[in-house]
Amino acid sequence: MTTTAGTGLPTVVLVHGAFAESASWNGVTARLQAAGHRVIAAANPLRSLSGDAAFLGSVLDAVDGPVVLVGHSYGGAVISNAAVGRENVKGLVFVAAFAPEAGESIGELSGRFPGSTLGGTIAPVALPDGTTDLYIAQEKYHAQFAADLTAEQAALDAAAQRPLRDVALNEGSGEPAWKNLPSWFVYPELDLNIPLAAHHFMAERAGAREAAVIPGASHALPASAPDAVADMILAAVKGVA
Repeated sequence: MTTTAGTGLPTVVLVHGAFAESASWNGVTARLQAAGHRVIAAANPLRSLSGDAAFLGSVLDAVDGPVVLVGHSYGGAVISNAAVGRENVKGLVFVAAFAPEAGESIGELSGRFPGSTLGGTIAPVALPDGTTDLYIAQEKYHAQFAADLTAEQAALDAAAQRPLRDVALNEGSGEPAWKNLPSWFVYPELDLNIPLAAHHFMAERAGAREAAVIPGASHALPASAPDAVADMILAAVKGVA
């Protein structure tokens, strides 16, 4: 892979989280491409934090030139781990995302502060190896995950959602890259997956260069507020230039 030919601009690598997929970034991707960036919307396996980070690391190792790495939701934990030791990653952007400390799991972080209603919407599917895939029940997806999208779009996204394995929910993070890389945070006021207080806490703990709350927005921030998300990513690009 190569960075954007002849521009000197970093490649932006986008990492989706649970209950979503790479196309959830389409609105953001279009805006970044219009600004001249090469964009990779990586397919996050959602199997285990360590395994997902290793997979993303292989994607990053194949990119020539600098990278700004962006994670949504659980994808924030993945970028926090995958960027460690990779000198081409210059900055991290957390979009309604987890930024765990070493040893913390996303399940622990989401339950540390009141406000998440995700647990009551989960539809589990048992796997042959004894672990469990976690989906949001389709009839609950709109209200839980994407209240500021149309009902029609939420129904499409609910059908296309990719599940999070319970191993990924409960696995503790390694030493996170946000301790050594500059970070930017953008998150929704009305997030029902990750409590607003948790977002504030993680952004402050990471020493975010910039943190913005999007009024009235849901957890599906890349899809529902692509302008705000793209603007924060472009701010990160400027910040690491």
